[in-house]
Amino acid sequence: MFTGIVEELGETVAVDDLGDAAQLTVRGPQVTQDVANGDSIAVNGVCLTVASTSGDTFTADVMRETLNRSSLGALAPGTPVNLERSVRLADRLGGHLVQGHVDGTGTIISRTPAEHWDVVRIGLPPGPPDLARYVVEKGSVAVDGISLTIVSVSATWFEVSLIPETLKRTTLGAKQPGETVNLEVDVMAKYVEKLLNAQGPAVNPAADGAQS
Repeated sequence: MFTGIVEELGETVAVDDLGDAAQLTVRGPQVTQDVANGDSIAVNGVCLTVASTSGDTFTADVMRETLNRSSLGALAPGTPVNLERSVRLADRLGGHLVQGHVDGTGTIISRTPAEHWDVVRIGLPPGPPDLARYVVEKGSVAVDGISLTIVSVSATWFEVSLIPETLKRTTLGAKQPGETVNLEVDVMAKYVEKLLNAQGPAVNPAADGAQS
């Protein structure tokens, strides 16, 4: 579990194609300070398990399903990536609950600079799955692992405002229209939807032995 607060802007060192998988090596001096094999690190919002470490780099295996559903398959040596270690129970929840399970990819449609921030419009994938129903104004979304608040939304896109700190410390500071980003919608919305759509007989308290 993560919070969507990027700790470090790391760098892709190597991507080794294994056919039905890939092995990704990433440099991140901060996130590797206390890392151990088996720990979880989010790379551009994708939860990966550390397989090995060497100095300030770590290596993780990426399965074909992850490559198909995220933008990690397009990484190349030198590509910057957002890095976040998994949250501890004693940590502050500065963003929102992020699983690191990417729902799909979106495309940056436009970015409009303002005096103190940039407004970025991101196109939603056509589906399935249909992610648009989980995206609401003032709701939360993770874009490349960054917890962001949605400021405007339509059936096919949503907009976020990026403050200077986000522009400076994450990959969204440099990404341009046409580039792909990983999207993870708020998991709470998916749970609520499933509960509301659940079918089953009404519970009769008397039948369960309840006493009046």
